[in-house]
Amino acid sequence: MIARRAAREIRPGMAVNLGIGIPELVTDFVPNDWNVMFHSVNGILGIGPTPSKGHEHPYLSSAGGSPATLVPGASFFDSTIAYGMIRRGKLDVAMIGGLQVSRKGHLANWVVPGKRVYGIGGGAELALYAKRVIVLMSHVTEAGEPKIVKECTLPLTAKNCIDLIITEMAVMEVTEEGLLLTEVMYPYTLEEVIGNTGAPLYISEQLQTVD
Repeated sequence: MIARRAAREIRPGMAVNLGIGIPELVTDFVPNDWNVMFHSVNGILGIGPTPSKGHEHPYLSSAGGSPATLVPGASFFDSTIAYGMIRRGKLDVAMIGGLQVSRKGHLANWVVPGKRVYGIGGGAELALYAKRVIVLMSHVTEAGEPKIVKECTLPLTAKNCIDLIITEMAVMEVTEEGLLLTEVMYPYTLEEVIGNTGAPLYISEQLQTVD
């Protein structure tokens, strides 16, 4: 549901990076004739939809290790070029996961203290240099704690970098005034969204309920 909603933020001809996890599912909801080029930091521009079971290519995967397909015009390159595309601002949108996001648009998504981690990866560059940054994540933790908070308590990936937050409960824009709630996802209610959010919310005058 989150990936399907996120796909509505993509336009034909865009170059888009999809992070590990929920963002990787977005390719399945973008029309093939839109010529969207999905970028992966392991060196691919032009990732296609998830392959059907039994049709995976043994040597073709996304940056997260998930089986991948290609679209016409796809290309391969090394990681220096992949990161160079990011740092030069060539990506229209980056869709990444989150462990915590703050009301100011700060992002924490790379490590939980005490847990094993292999490194920060490309999240910091994507958060800083993509033209638009959209966080796709669950609204609360497995313990039921809000992941949208006043201030992040986990180590930050980047500050003031998020433009939009999409969860299974709601869609929020990050503005200079704070978090603007624009959509509530069915079957959740406005009260449930507010109760599960650890930061103040401004309610849009055009608030929608999305079925």
